[in-house]
Amino acid sequence: MDKTLAKGLLVLEYLVNSKTPRSVSDVAQAFSLVPSNAHRTLKTLTTLGYVRQAADSRYEPSLRLFELGSRVVGALDIRHVAHQAMAMLAADTLETIHLVVRDGDHVVYLDKVDSPQPVAAYSHIGGHAPAQCVASGKVLLAFSMPDQEAQGLAWLKKTLPALQAYTPHSHVKYKSLLDDLREVRDRGYALNRGEWRADVSGLGAPVFDGRGHVVGALGISLPTIRATQERLPELIEPLRKAAAATSALLGYRSGVEAPELVFNTIGMSRA
Repeated sequence: MDKTLAKGLLVLEYLVNSKTPRSVSDVAQAFSLVPSNAHRTLKTLTTLGYVRQAADSRYEPSLRLFELGSRVVGALDIRHVAHQAMAMLAADTLETIHLVVRDGDHVVYLDKVDSPQPVAAYSHIGGHAPAQCVASGKVLLAFSMPDQEAQGLAWLKKTLPALQAYTPHSHVKYKSLLDDLREVRDRGYALNRGEWRADVSGLGAPVFDGRGHVVGALGISLPTIRATQERLPELIEPLRKAAAATSALLGYRSGVEAPELVFNTIGMSRA
C-alpha cells in the first residue's frame, strides 16, 4: 500500500465529511500528525485541485470532486451493477430474485433472475406492483419516509392516495402500514406474506447509493407454500448480503472508520 497516497485520500475524506472548512491544526489533530505533515498534505491536494483554501485560510473540498463523482454516477447502471449479486443470490436460494425501483405508489421490476424450481413466483421485467403490498416496495417506502410518526403518516397518505385490499392480508389502514414500515427500517428488511397475491410471498432489502439514499431494492419472491417459518429466516442473510454488495458497488459506505483507526490499520507513520 502507498501510505502517502492513503494519507492524502483519508484527509480528503475527512474534509468532505466535515460540515465546515478545517484548519491545518484540525487535520493534524484528527490524524495525530505533526502540523508540517498535515500542511504538506493539504497543499498537495490544493495543487491537484481537489481542495481549495477559504478566505480564513482553512481548507475545504473543491467542486472537482462533484465533477468526478457525477461522471461516475452517470456511468453506473443499477441493473448492471446488481445483476451479478442477483445471480449469486438466485443460485444460493433457488428462488426468483428481483431488482425494483419505486415509481410513485408502485414499484417497477427492472431485472429478475428466475427460480429453476417447477413451482415459482411469476413476474416480468417492466411489470408493476403496488409498493405497500410487496416486500421490495415496503423497503423503498420505509427508507424514504420521514422519521417522525406524524410526518411519516402524512407522507404515506400523500404518496399512497389509496390502500386497496388485493388479498385479505393487504394493508388497508395507514397506521398499520406505518407501523409495519417502521419495523422494516429497524430490522433492515421487509416481509410480504401474500399481501398482493395470496399465493406469493417474499422478502426485500434496500440498495443505497453513495449519498446514502435508497435507490432500489432486491427482493426474493417465492410461492407462499414455501414461505414457512423455517424457510424465511434462511433467506434473510443472503438477501441482505446481496443488497449490501450492490450498495457498495454504487459507492455506499455503511460505516466509515474513525481516521485514527484507519491509520492504525494501515500502519501509517505519524510523522
